[in-house]
Amino acid sequence: MKMTVDEGLRLVAGFFILLSLALGWFVHPWWFLFTAFVGLNLLQSAFTHWCPMMAVLKKLGFQQEA
Repeated sequence: MKMTVDEGLRLVAGFFILLSLALGWFVHPWWFLFTAFVGLNLLQSAFTHWCPMMAVLKKLGFQQEA
């Protein structure tokens, strides 16, 4: 079973948030800005129904929703 674009988007966003939190804690607090960027992108995509990562996932072969 292939992963859908929406599932892939959640996977990538969750990974980026956890990664940036770890980098902000262990490396430098400026990495928390990346966490904020991911959160803001998720918020805007809720209203516009468009996210740049969705285009990337489609090109990588993730399935569209039925």
